[in-house]
Amino acid sequence: MATSSWLPPRCLTPSLARAASSWWKGVQMGPPDAIMGITEAFRRDTSHEKMNLGIGAYRDDNGQPFVLPSVLKAEHNVIAKGLNKEYAMMSGEPEFCTEAAHLAFGFHSPVIQGGLNVTFQSISGTGSLRLGAEFLAKHFPLNKTIYLPKPTWPNHIPIFSCAGIKVEGYTYYDPATCGLDFPGAMRDIANIPEGSIILLHACAHNPTGVDPSMEQWKEMSSIIKRRNLLPFFDMAYQGFATGDVDRDAGALRLFVDDGHKVMLAQSFAKNMGLYGERAGALTVCCATKEEKSRVDSQMKIVVRPWYSNPPRHGARVAAEVLTNPELRKEWLVDLAAMSSRIVHMRTALREGLQREGSSRNWQHITDQIGMFCYTGLTTEQVEKVTEEFSIYMTKVNTCTTCITCTSCTRMGVFQWPE
Repeated sequence: MATSSWLPPRCLTPSLARAASSWWKGVQMGPPDAIMGITEAFRRDTSHEKMNLGIGAYRDDNGQPFVLPSVLKAEHNVIAKGLNKEYAMMSGEPEFCTEAAHLAFGFHSPVIQGGLNVTFQSISGTGSLRLGAEFLAKHFPLNKTIYLPKPTWPNHIPIFSCAGIKVEGYTYYDPATCGLDFPGAMRDIANIPEGSIILLHACAHNPTGVDPSMEQWKEMSSIIKRRNLLPFFDMAYQGFATGDVDRDAGALRLFVDDGHKVMLAQSFAKNMGLYGERAGALTVCCATKEEKSRVDSQMKIVVRPWYSNPPRHGARVAAEVLTNPELRKEWLVDLAAMSSRIVHMRTALREGLQREGSSRNWQHITDQIGMFCYTGLTTEQVEKVTEEFSIYMTKVNTCTTCITCTSCTRMGVFQWPE
């Protein structure tokens, strides 16, 4: 007769009984997310003039989420088609993947013309980065270490470290000038061990708003190639930074033209306002068609046990925008309008601070680009602004704040810390 080591509940040992009575007794309280914590504090605030400048999402003049007219029309078109809800392919919506790669690299890119890109739809920018991290952890043949700019989007660190990639950093931001420390960046990159991975923000660096010039990008490309580093571009703001999708992809395309085999994570959250739809893409550039087939097969093996298939609706909407000539044209106008409005907000904020008599030089407000601004405020100054004026910003080494809300320009109503 077969025997079993299984014990019925009444036979549990005292230690097992204690564990079973509270399986999660040993789970420790995790630290709060910095951005989400700010939003929660903002919601608890009862002030009628409160402002949340921490969230990384575009807002209209009333502080409400903005739905692009072109994207809304595209969604109506998609719904009118009466498409089914069957699973997408593991690689995602084919048309979306094709158009995402064309948008990033340009139709005439050697990557596109040679058919050497493996592009997978993923769960917005975060999911695309994590998909890339998982692939690198399994298949990158050399030093499984990624070097991130200091500072960088905080989520970059757990995305790569949780996938098993070691995380290091290189100099990027100069607190003294609120700008780029280019000599420091070049010095550190020159000392990155050969065969490592380097993460680059394609445009509108998050969180500093500080981008290299094209001449500086060329120097960075040259030294990165000499060090035999794999460039992993994070492009979450194409078209949203300057209003020109080609200009914002300039650094990526420069690296491709220089012969780099890059990886690219894209997000359509910002430039199409598809935040909650989670539409993004990961591209791996390959050397040959045969290599492309092998990479494609292994990417599917990564995807299958993780989420199997990406969501379809947001990708369908994005593809409709990109393939419908009239909607694409309208979308480019929408992008230019959002970008120019952000520039206007920066100018208004700087002028307001000067008008209120601040003795500080606030030129970095208008020199920086994109949704985010490193103000240079200390933690104590940020706390004072929050406590006395209900203005919520992230507290880092030098404060960063979203620049897209009209309420930013009302900051001049109080005495700005000098």
